[in-house]
Amino acid sequence: MGEFVTVLTDDHGVATIRLDRAPVNALNEQVWGEFGEAAAQCTEDADIRAVVLWGGPKVFAAGADIKYMKEVSYQEFFASGGGLQRAFEALARIPKVVIAAINGYALGGGCEWALTADFRYAADNAQLGQPEILLGIIPGAGGTQRLTRLVGVAKAKEIVYSGRFYSAEEARELGLVDCVHPADEVYDRAVETARQYAKGPYALRMAKKAIDEGIEMDLDSALRLETTLFTATFATEDARIGMQSFVDSGPGKAEFKQN
Repeated sequence: MGEFVTVLTDDHGVATIRLDRAPVNALNEQVWGEFGEAAAQCTEDADIRAVVLWGGPKVFAAGADIKYMKEVSYQEFFASGGGLQRAFEALARIPKVVIAAINGYALGGGCEWALTADFRYAADNAQLGQPEILLGIIPGAGGTQRLTRLVGVAKAKEIVYSGRFYSAEEARELGLVDCVHPADEVYDRAVETARQYAKGPYALRMAKKAIDEGIEMDLDSALRLETTLFTATFATEDARIGMQSFVDSGPGKAEFKQN
């Protein structure tokens, strides 16, 4: 696909969006664009039913390419900086379950890349953080917004204001990651879980849409969205399969068709 970002799909409907920009997967404008292309592919390809984000076995993404950023003028960054937000918004809006498998550093933009996923699986050697404040800037791709919605205002302020690196266990205690695995297992664990979601009903997409879009609304509007999406699930074959399976065999045994 791209020079630095590829999409690899297995036989179970799980795609891996793989970042590979040696030595530390630093993010530059080209990577932003390739992230956007990968997000579009994973959104539009019906054969892709779940997604894993991975930077390889050593580093998830150590942050923005500072050598690139320090040479960019205000005018240039104002013109192009929105590209990073758009790319990460496209990743966050993939209408399928997305899991980040984090080895090594996930800092700055790397941490914000992980925040676009539904779940974050960290290796026991992972370090996460938003160190932008140490450069005299602030996070610009979700680190003040997605992070706050994930861990709460006070914890987000601690992470952003301090700029410190957090170990995988500290990140789990903060709610920044969901679980911690041995470094040589974390990617496989993420893929294994993604395969389970890939077998799930079309309703998973509806649930993600209801949660992600509803949290941006007032409660009354969000409840109306929920009602609309709840009603829409009754038009799917999956609903008929799931309910008949429940009547015949009890919960958890349905084999869904509409992914």
